[in-house]
Amino acid sequence: MAGSLIKIDEEIVTSAVASVTLGGSDWDSSYDVYMVKYFNLVPDVDFRYAGMRFTESGTPNSTANYDRAMKSLYADSAFANGSNTNETQMYASTQYMGTGTGESLNGVLYIFNANNSSEYTFATTEVSQYTYAPSLRGQQGGFVFTVASAVDGINFFTNADNFASGTFTLYGLAK
Repeated sequence: MAGSLIKIDEEIVTSAVASVTLGGSDWDSSYDVYMVKYFNLVPDVDFRYAGMRFTESGTPNSTANYDRAMKSLYADSAFANGSNTNETQMYASTQYMGTGTGESLNGVLYIFNANNSSEYTFATTEVSQYTYAPSLRGQQGGFVFTVASAVDGINFFTNADNFASGTFTLYGLAK
């Protein structure tokens, strides 16, 4: 895959921000597949989760049009399956983030059909996280944005307060 990832946009959080948007005016619609990497996400208040929404014309879409299916992997208990339809967001992880030493959220998201206004946009996700508990957790799954529209970015946010730190990077996958 060396050379096939083309960096489009990156945001590095070093002080509290409520949300981060990748793409928008930086969106390059010449790719069929995009990869989003988020690394070392930490909230400024304990016990928060990270949500995501696709943007259309630079604005996050918060309508109840996100469906998901996830497999959660727990180091300290049994694995679990989770799914839901008609949510107002996707989850960077369904597990809560923490502020303690070493607690952070990391993941990779692949986005498909983003530029096709007559198709739904799909995403797959892989997550590793040291949670607020603290406990090692992982997730794998997918999302579908059930609106036939062109997507031009992705917005990350917490359910309350801010991100204290994190690196967010958007790549296009060369054809």
